[in-house]
Amino acid sequence: MNAYENPGPTLEAVRSRPGPFILEFGVDWCPHCQAAQPVVESALSACPGVPLVQVEDGRGRVLGRAFQVKLWPTFVLLRDGIEQGRLVRPVTRQEVDQALTQAGFRQA
Repeated sequence: MNAYENPGPTLEAVRSRPGPFILEFGVDWCPHCQAAQPVVESALSACPGVPLVQVEDGRGRVLGRAFQVKLWPTFVLLRDGIEQGRLVRPVTRQEVDQALTQAGFRQA
């Protein structure tokens, strides 16, 4: 996975982006973010058409506030800029797989 983008996309860019994608809010130094990376990476390997955009979050970051992010990492699953689901601090591959399936990003 790549480093978190700073400042990341604008809310307008997110809302107008076509197709499925995932926004991850977090920071490089966050132990919860670091622990989630292998689990998420493994689950996303089964969804090659679903890009992950990692956005650095923190105080005063507009995009994180627009999505009401409270804990890191938070994964917002979007299709055509509309939220389809979210994951907060996933620990298991099963959690991620379930969220991807419920959002319609992969088959059950």
